[in-house]
Amino acid sequence: MVSLSTWFRYAATKFEYSLSLSWKSYNVGQINARELSDAVWKNFFQGKLTFSHWNKGEEMTPTLVGDGGTLLVRKLPFPSPTQVFVGDVVMLKDPEKTADYVVRRLAATEGYELCSTDDKDEPFILEKDQCWVLADNESLKPKEAKDSRLFGPVPMTNIVGRVIYALRSAVDHGPVQNSHMAMRQDSSVLAVELDIEEMVKKMKS
Repeated sequence: MVSLSTWFRYAATKFEYSLSLSWKSYNVGQINARELSDAVWKNFFQGKLTFSHWNKGEEMTPTLVGDGGTLLVRKLPFPSPTQVFVGDVVMLKDPEKTADYVVRRLAATEGYELCSTDDKDEPFILEKDQCWVLADNESLKPKEAKDSRLFGPVPMTNIVGRVIYALRSAVDHGPVQNSHMAMRQDSSVLAVELDIEEMVKKMKS
Protein backbone atom coordinates (compact mmCIF):
# COMPACT_ATOMS: atom_id res chain seq x y z
CA MET A 1 0.00 0.00 0.00
CA VAL A 2 1.50 3.32 -1.11
CA SER A 3 1.13 6.11 1.45
CA LEU A 4 -0.49 9.46 0.60
CA SER A 5 2.79 11.35 1.16
CA THR A 6 4.54 9.01 -1.29
CA TRP A 7 1.81 9.64 -3.89
CA PHE A 8 2.28 13.40 -3.45
CA ARG A 9 6.05 13.09 -3.92
CA TYR A 10 5.50 10.90 -6.97
CA ALA A 11 3.00 13.38 -8.47
CA ALA A 12 5.43 16.27 -7.93
CA THR A 13 8.25 14.29 -9.54
CA LYS A 14 6.03 13.34 -12.47
CA PHE A 15 4.86 16.90 -13.00
CA GLU A 16 8.45 18.14 -13.04
CA TYR A 17 9.30 15.43 -15.59
CA SER A 18 6.27 16.32 -17.75
CA LEU A 19 7.21 19.98 -17.66
CA SER A 20 10.83 19.24 -18.66
CA LEU A 21 9.78 16.90 -21.46
CA SER A 22 7.23 19.36 -22.88
CA TRP A 23 9.67 22.27 -22.65
CA LYS A 24 12.22 20.20 -24.52
CA SER A 25 9.68 19.55 -27.31
CA TYR A 26 8.87 23.26 -27.42
CA ASN A 27 12.54 24.28 -27.65
CA VAL A 28 13.20 22.02 -30.63
CA GLY A 29 10.07 23.24 -32.43
CA GLN A 30 8.01 20.05 -32.14
CA ILE A 31 5.15 21.93 -30.47
CA ASN A 32 4.16 25.62 -30.32
CA ALA A 33 3.40 27.84 -27.30
CA ARG A 34 -0.34 27.10 -27.43
CA GLU A 35 0.30 23.34 -27.35
CA LEU A 36 2.76 23.52 -24.45
CA SER A 37 0.27 23.30 -21.57
CA ASP A 38 -1.65 20.48 -23.29
CA ALA A 39 1.59 18.56 -23.72
CA VAL A 40 2.45 18.99 -20.02
CA TRP A 41 -0.85 17.47 -18.87
CA LYS A 42 -0.79 14.76 -21.53
CA ASN A 43 2.67 13.65 -20.40
CA PHE A 44 1.55 13.86 -16.76
CA PHE A 45 -1.55 11.69 -17.12
CA GLN A 46 -0.46 9.30 -19.87
CA GLY A 47 3.28 8.94 -19.53
CA LYS A 48 5.33 6.82 -17.14
CA LEU A 49 8.61 7.72 -15.48
CA THR A 50 10.12 4.28 -16.07
CA PHE A 51 10.58 1.61 -18.73
CA SER A 52 11.85 -1.98 -18.72
CA HIS A 53 15.08 -3.04 -20.40
CA TRP A 54 16.58 -6.49 -20.91
CA ASN A 55 20.28 -6.49 -20.05
CA LYS A 56 22.86 -9.22 -20.61
CA GLY A 57 26.64 -9.27 -20.16
CA GLU A 58 29.37 -9.68 -17.54
CA GLU A 59 30.34 -5.99 -17.43
CA MET A 60 28.14 -5.10 -14.42
CA THR A 61 28.63 -8.29 -12.38
CA PRO A 62 27.95 -8.65 -9.44
CA THR A 63 25.47 -5.73 -9.45
CA LEU A 64 23.63 -7.28 -12.41
CA VAL A 65 23.80 -10.92 -13.47
CA GLY A 66 25.70 -11.79 -16.61
CA ASP A 67 23.21 -14.26 -18.08
CA GLY A 68 20.55 -11.56 -18.29
CA GLY A 69 17.81 -9.85 -16.35
CA THR A 70 15.06 -7.25 -16.63
CA LEU A 71 15.91 -3.75 -15.43
CA LEU A 72 13.56 -0.95 -14.43
CA VAL A 73 15.02 2.30 -15.74
CA ARG A 74 13.92 5.78 -14.66
CA LYS A 75 13.84 8.19 -17.59
CA LEU A 76 16.08 11.28 -17.41
CA PRO A 77 15.17 13.75 -20.18
CA PHE A 78 17.79 16.30 -19.06
CA PRO A 79 20.68 14.34 -17.50
CA SER A 80 22.74 16.83 -15.49
CA PRO A 81 24.81 16.80 -12.26
CA THR A 82 21.61 17.75 -10.39
CA GLN A 83 19.65 14.77 -11.77
CA VAL A 84 22.22 12.02 -12.00
CA PHE A 85 25.05 11.53 -9.52
CA VAL A 86 28.43 9.86 -9.16
CA GLY A 87 27.77 6.30 -8.02
CA ASP A 88 24.58 5.85 -10.05
CA VAL A 89 24.08 2.92 -12.41
CA VAL A 90 23.01 4.54 -15.68
CA MET A 91 21.80 3.40 -19.07
CA LEU A 92 23.39 5.29 -21.96
CA LYS A 93 23.75 5.21 -25.71
CA ASP A 94 26.70 3.05 -26.68
CA PRO A 95 29.45 5.50 -27.83
CA GLU A 96 30.61 2.92 -30.38
CA LYS A 97 27.15 1.82 -31.61
CA THR A 98 24.69 4.68 -31.08
CA ALA A 99 21.69 2.46 -31.89
CA ASP A 100 22.54 0.25 -28.89
CA TYR A 101 22.52 0.90 -25.15
CA VAL A 102 24.94 -0.04 -22.37
CA VAL A 103 24.59 -0.03 -18.60
CA ARG A 104 27.53 1.31 -16.58
CA ARG A 105 28.21 3.09 -13.29
CA LEU A 106 28.79 6.85 -13.31
CA ALA A 107 32.28 7.37 -11.89
CA ALA A 108 32.88 11.10 -12.51
CA THR A 109 31.20 14.20 -13.95
CA GLU A 110 32.33 17.62 -15.20
CA GLY A 111 35.11 19.21 -13.15
CA TYR A 112 36.55 15.93 -11.87
CA GLU A 113 40.29 15.41 -12.39
CA LEU A 114 41.16 11.91 -13.59
CA CYS A 115 44.56 10.26 -13.27
CA SER A 116 45.73 7.15 -15.08
CA THR A 117 47.51 4.23 -13.43
CA ASP A 118 50.05 4.62 -16.24
CA ASP A 119 52.61 7.30 -15.25
CA LYS A 120 53.06 8.18 -18.93
CA ASP A 121 49.52 9.54 -19.13
CA GLU A 122 48.83 13.12 -18.08
CA PRO A 123 45.94 13.84 -15.65
CA PHE A 124 42.98 15.58 -17.23
CA ILE A 125 39.80 17.31 -16.11
CA LEU A 126 36.36 16.41 -17.46
CA GLU A 127 34.88 19.30 -19.41
CA LYS A 128 31.35 20.70 -19.14
CA ASP A 129 28.64 18.08 -19.77
CA GLN A 130 31.16 15.23 -19.88
CA CYS A 131 31.12 12.13 -17.69
CA TRP A 132 33.19 9.01 -17.08
CA VAL A 133 31.53 5.60 -16.79
CA LEU A 134 32.96 2.30 -15.57
CA ALA A 135 31.91 -1.34 -15.47
CA ASP A 136 31.40 -2.85 -12.00
CA ASN A 137 33.20 -6.08 -12.89
CA GLU A 138 36.77 -5.34 -11.77
CA SER A 139 38.09 -8.62 -13.17
CA LEU A 140 37.57 -7.45 -16.76
CA LYS A 141 40.23 -5.66 -18.78
CA PRO A 142 39.27 -2.24 -20.28
CA LYS A 143 38.61 -3.72 -23.74
CA GLU A 144 36.33 -6.37 -22.23
CA ALA A 145 34.60 -3.92 -19.88
CA LYS A 146 33.82 -1.52 -22.74
CA ASP A 147 33.76 1.58 -20.55
CA SER A 148 35.43 5.02 -20.50
CA ARG A 149 38.86 3.42 -20.14
CA LEU A 150 38.29 2.26 -23.71
CA PHE A 151 36.20 5.02 -25.33
CA GLY A 152 37.02 8.00 -23.08
CA PRO A 153 34.67 10.67 -21.70
CA VAL A 154 31.00 10.48 -22.70
CA PRO A 155 28.56 13.39 -23.22
CA MET A 156 25.99 13.56 -20.39
CA THR A 157 23.34 13.70 -23.12
CA ASN A 158 24.14 10.05 -23.90
CA ILE A 159 22.51 9.08 -20.60
CA VAL A 160 18.87 8.08 -21.08
CA GLY A 161 18.05 6.87 -17.58
CA ARG A 162 19.07 5.52 -14.20
CA VAL A 163 18.67 1.82 -13.37
CA ILE A 164 16.60 1.63 -10.18
CA TYR A 165 15.57 -2.03 -9.95
CA ALA A 166 16.93 -5.34 -11.25
CA LEU A 167 15.02 -8.59 -11.68
CA ARG A 168 17.36 -11.54 -12.15
CA SER A 169 14.64 -14.18 -11.71
CA ALA A 170 11.13 -14.41 -10.23
CA VAL A 171 12.65 -14.94 -6.78
CA ASP A 172 15.87 -12.91 -7.09
CA HIS A 173 15.26 -9.18 -7.48
CA GLY A 174 15.69 -5.89 -5.67
CA PRO A 175 16.61 -2.18 -5.86
CA VAL A 176 19.90 -1.27 -7.52
CA GLN A 177 22.44 0.40 -5.23
CA ASN A 178 22.81 3.96 -6.49
CA SER A 179 23.98 7.16 -4.79
CA HIS A 180 22.10 8.16 -1.62
CA MET A 181 20.68 11.24 -3.37
CA ALA A 182 19.39 9.20 -6.32
CA MET A 183 17.81 6.51 -4.16
CA ARG A 184 15.98 9.19 -2.19
CA GLN A 185 14.75 10.83 -5.41
CA ASP A 186 13.65 7.51 -6.91
CA SER A 187 11.91 6.03 -3.84
CA SER A 188 8.43 7.35 -4.70
CA VAL A 189 8.81 6.36 -8.36
CA LEU A 190 9.77 2.84 -7.31
CA ALA A 191 6.88 2.64 -4.85
CA VAL A 192 4.29 3.58 -7.49
CA GLU A 193 5.60 2.18 -10.79
CA LEU A 194 7.37 -1.06 -9.79
CA ASP A 195 5.39 -4.06 -11.07
CA ILE A 196 7.27 -7.31 -10.37
CA GLU A 197 4.71 -9.50 -12.17
CA GLU A 198 4.95 -7.40 -15.32
CA MET A 199 8.76 -7.56 -15.23
CA VAL A 200 8.63 -11.35 -14.83
CA LYS A 201 6.31 -11.58 -17.86
CA LYS A 202 8.72 -9.53 -19.98
CA MET A 203 11.60 -11.70 -18.81
CA LYS A 204 9.80 -14.88 -19.94
CA SER A 205 8.63 -13.48 -23.27
